[in-house]
Amino acid sequence: MKVEVIGSKIIAVVSFLFLTTLTFGQVIRSGEIVFEKRTNLEKRYEGAETFGNSKEWMKEPKIDEYVLYFNDTVSVFQPILPEIGDDDREWATMKNTTYQNFSSKVLEREFSFYGSKVYLKDSVRKRDWIITENVRVIAGYKTKQALWIANDSTRIYAWYSEQILPSVGPESFNGLPGAILGLALEDGGVVYFAKEVKPLSKSNIAKEMPKGKSKDYFTIDGLKTYVIELFSNRGGSGGRIMDDIFVW
Repeated sequence: MKVEVIGSKIIAVVSFLFLTTLTFGQVIRSGEIVFEKRTNLEKRYEGAETFGNSKEWMKEPKIDEYVLYFNDTVSVFQPILPEIGDDDREWATMKNTTYQNFSSKVLEREFSFYGSKVYLKDSVRKRDWIITENVRVIAGYKTKQALWIANDSTRIYAWYSEQILPSVGPESFNGLPGAILGLALEDGGVVYFAKEVKPLSKSNIAKEMPKGKSKDYFTIDGLKTYVIELFSNRGGSGGRIMDDIFVW
């Protein structure tokens, strides 16, 4: 009983300190951020071949949840698998897992292609952000807006909080003066928003990143070649899956 009581007191103290940090606006250096990803399937698959004549499966947004574990050095962004899956539409969105080490500048990602796992290992990505004057509140935090122009047809908006100091974010995003709590394509086709920020529950974040065999790893250039060849052999170009890999 004494151990349980002491453990409860420790948890209570940690929670109190975390909440006090939020209340007085001090910066947060580690924690967990739960995200909701909302995908507009009609926009995502616009112009693509669909299964049969029915497009009913596209009418409702596809909702996925993720958790971002982070501290000053490392972050891991991974999907939260639902207890009851959206079985008929699980294939419609990719669920990538991403590890970033900001000291060693190492980026690792896990993707799933037709049931097979493929891994990327390269350098942490750098993006040229444009800070705007727009602000909004997300998950109780004041955030500022930034814009990244990925290419001629793709713009992505991010909302970051300077209260959460590490420069982390969903997928492979980073590089802003605080954690990214919101991320969205300009057309709203894919949107990530934080639902909750809470204390870190993992003692070793890096262990949360899945590991593959050495033969399954690619650099970014190698993975681009692999994906282009894969889809050309299947009569396609990769489409939005290319965005899932090389934009996000």
